[in-house]
Amino acid sequence: MNTEQTLHARSGSCCELCGATENLGVYEVPPNANGNADDSVLLCATCRTQVEDPASMDANHWRCLNDSMWSQVPAVQVMAWRMLTRLSGEGWPQELLDMLYLDEATLAWAQATGEGQAVEEVAKHRDSNGVELQAGDSVVLIKDLNVKGANFTAKRGTPVRNISLVHDNPEHIEGRVNDQQIVILTKFVKKTG
Repeated sequence: MNTEQTLHARSGSCCELCGATENLGVYEVPPNANGNADDSVLLCATCRTQVEDPASMDANHWRCLNDSMWSQVPAVQVMAWRMLTRLSGEGWPQELLDMLYLDEATLAWAQATGEGQAVEEVAKHRDSNGVELQAGDSVVLIKDLNVKGANFTAKRGTPVRNISLVHDNPEHIEGRVNDQQIVILTKFVKKTG
């Protein structure tokens, strides 16, 4: 069984946060996203959109967490904790958070993306000049880099487009060089554009 089939079996083909049955898809819970069912949840399009774009949050939609926060699945517990934390200013989510118990490892996973920390406490990815990097940015290498395990050198001046951030390490980004996905230290790149 693949990950999606496993999640459908685990959830009864329902969104694991709100219970919807339409437009379901696999969501890998960062930073543990390894593509396996234990590190993923089955989400509907509405939940996924609001998880990925905090500006689109509809607080009333998340009243569903009153039920799903009691799931025995750690990945679902992590997502419930993160969404309740994001909404805690609304009042009612804070009451649910006060009732929610996560074991040490699950709580560490839930907090790994910086959810619930004040903005200044969240580590930022910054290039060699101190400019903040965002997922999707383009950068250029400022130094020749030997790529371990790939037997090539990424040359100074090489552009790396559409980078992704390594969520649990602000000193690392990922990007494609010579058609290979590699991890790059932020101190060796400069943001372009």
